[in-house]
Amino acid sequence: MVALLLSGCGLTIPTDPNGTLETVRDGELRVGVSPDPPLVVDSAGVPSGSVVALVDRFAAALDATPVWTVATEETLVGMLEEGDLDLIAGGITADTPWLERAGVSRGFTDISGADGRELVMLVPLGENDFLSTLERFLDAEVGS
Repeated sequence: MVALLLSGCGLTIPTDPNGTLETVRDGELRVGVSPDPPLVVDSAGVPSGSVVALVDRFAAALDATPVWTVATEETLVGMLEEGDLDLIAGGITADTPWLERAGVSRGFTDISGADGRELVMLVPLGENDFLSTLERFLDAEVGS
C-alpha cells in the first residue's frame, strides 16, 4: 500500500531486481577482495586488514557470514557481473574504472590505511536496496 502511494507521488523505493539484500540477510555475503596492505592482507587465502574488518561488521549487521574470494580486481568484477559475488572491497578508489560494470558506493576516507584515498565498494549493477543499505552502514561506520 505504501509503495503504491509513493509510486503515485513520483518517489521510488530502492529495489534489488536480483534480490541481493534479501539473499544475503541471514545467509552468506560473498565478498571479493584484492590484496592492498594494510587495507586487505592475504594470508594463504584468509584475508585480514582494516577493510576486511569493516566488511565483517557489515556482514554481522545483516546476520550474514562473509565468504571471501581473493583475486585481481578484473577477475572479481567479472565474478560480480556473473552473480558469483555480492560485494567487492579493498583499495578501490572513487575514480575506479569499473563504473559501467558495477554499482559504486559513496566514497569514504576515515579508515586505517586509506592514507587520504577516497575508497569505495562495488556491488552488482541495479541492486539499489543492497547499495543503500551498504551506504547507510558506511555512513555510520566511516563517514562519507
